[in-house]
Amino acid sequence: MAGSGGSGAVEHDGGRDVRERDAMGVYAISVAAELVGTGQQNIRQYERRGLLTPERTDGGTRRYSESDLATLRRIGALLDEGLNLAGVKLVLELEAENRGLTEDNRGLADDNRELRADNKGLRRDLKRARTRSDREG
Repeated sequence: MAGSGGSGAVEHDGGRDVRERDAMGVYAISVAAELVGTGQQNIRQYERRGLLTPERTDGGTRRYSESDLATLRRIGALLDEGLNLAGVKLVLELEAENRGLTEDNRGLADDNRELRADNKGLRRDLKRARTRSDREG
């Protein structure tokens, strides 16, 4: 459920695109807690409630990504607005669903533009064929 909204543009860094790098778990829980200004126990509780799922090392140590940090900041902002954890979970789920639908819509709009261009070309070709047929016939 982690994620920060982005423009969708892909930047590259050392063979990894930015989204891939932002999803890599690199921060220990103590560092993540310090970076977002919350306690480690809060972060563990958010995980128990299903608000985020950090990566784990082979030994089971939690590793938080930039995307996880963005989610933790969003959780903090929603809690500051007066939501309880159940409300926060619902908002995060709806925001993630909305991001997915927005991406789907962009893809459909791109497909629609391509189909309109193809259709325009086909109509032009049909008009030429009819004109040629009228002259020959």
